[in-house]
Amino acid sequence: MKITKIETLVCHARMRNWIFVKVLTDQPGLWGWGEATLEWHTRSVVGAIEDLGSLLIGEDPTRIEHLWQMMHRQHFWHGNGIVRGTAISGIDIALWDILGKVHGVPCHALWGGRVRDGVRLYCHLGGGRMEDFYQARPDDAARFADLARQAVAEGFTAFKAMAVPETQPIEGLQPVRYAATCVQAMREAVGEGIDIMVDCHARPSPRMGHLFAAALEPFGLYFLEEPCWPECMDDMAAIQRSVRTPIATGERLVGLAPFRDLLEKRGASVLQPDLTHCGGLTEGRRIAALAEAYRVGLAPHNPQGPVSTAASIEFGFSTPSYLICESVHADVPWRHEVVDQGFTVEPKGRIVRPNPRPGLGVEINEAVVKAHPFEQEILQRSFYRDGSVGDW
Repeated sequence: MKITKIETLVCHARMRNWIFVKVLTDQPGLWGWGEATLEWHTRSVVGAIEDLGSLLIGEDPTRIEHLWQMMHRQHFWHGNGIVRGTAISGIDIALWDILGKVHGVPCHALWGGRVRDGVRLYCHLGGGRMEDFYQARPDDAARFADLARQAVAEGFTAFKAMAVPETQPIEGLQPVRYAATCVQAMREAVGEGIDIMVDCHARPSPRMGHLFAAALEPFGLYFLEEPCWPECMDDMAAIQRSVRTPIATGERLVGLAPFRDLLEKRGASVLQPDLTHCGGLTEGRRIAALAEAYRVGLAPHNPQGPVSTAASIEFGFSTPSYLICESVHADVPWRHEVVDQGFTVEPKGRIVRPNPRPGLGVEINEAVVKAHPFEQEILQRSFYRDGSVGDW
């Protein structure tokens, strides 16, 4: 069996262009689907996948580890940057889809079988609709409460909000009070039986991150995500030591080494590798093994398209330390038209039951993809009050 072609299909989904990767073989009807979505870098990733294709055409697609090593180590530059790491990830996910189809089993069966009966989903406020999740004003506590109640009404037992505003390296009490007021409103709206996560989006400086973490601790968050830049691992670890709230991070880390460094510093209680960026399912499984050694949970970053979600769910069914799966369901109204998927979701509790189909259990509707061709992603520019550049 040989790889004959690697295609990219770009589907514009408002804030992101989903990049689907299709690896074709010389066996009739046998191909694999992956995803390599990287917002605002779509053309770079498509070009990187084309570059990597020269290494893989004619190779056996079932030698996944061998091909991963080729993609990561050859052509001199290692695949630990975000663009090449994303390109490797998309191809790697598609190769695992092929291997599952070759053996006639879901991917989780290739990795030792199921370790759980269901995977719990959590949503973004507003279901991933950009205006609700990314643009809700942090001083509008009532809006956060309404969206929280909506998430619970839709069956979710956990949701995530961006209730921490953009701040300069040092600011006064106002933004901290805003964040606390919004989180308090959500907690009062849904009670203590619902898990709330707050994503700081790595907006705060380390010192502001400390202040936000302390202010939000009384509300019993499931986790507080990226309270400072991920490059500041020592500061991330200091924030984790300062509060009981679990700190989560990892979506911007590529490859095993930075996760090793983060764990050695005891910098997080929850790791969030993004399977479409970190090196795919192959590297994701190594990160999971490392997390297991440190008894740290996994909640992969997954705000992308449906193939990314399928990969994260298959990963969750076979990974003991996996906690919960991030999901979006209302970013675009035609999301479910793009994919035919094998797993089922129970509306009450939003629990995913196992996929019985081989591989990832997904098939992309290429006609729907073609109906939404590439467009420049909506720009997200952030500036502080004085006009200087901020972190979005």
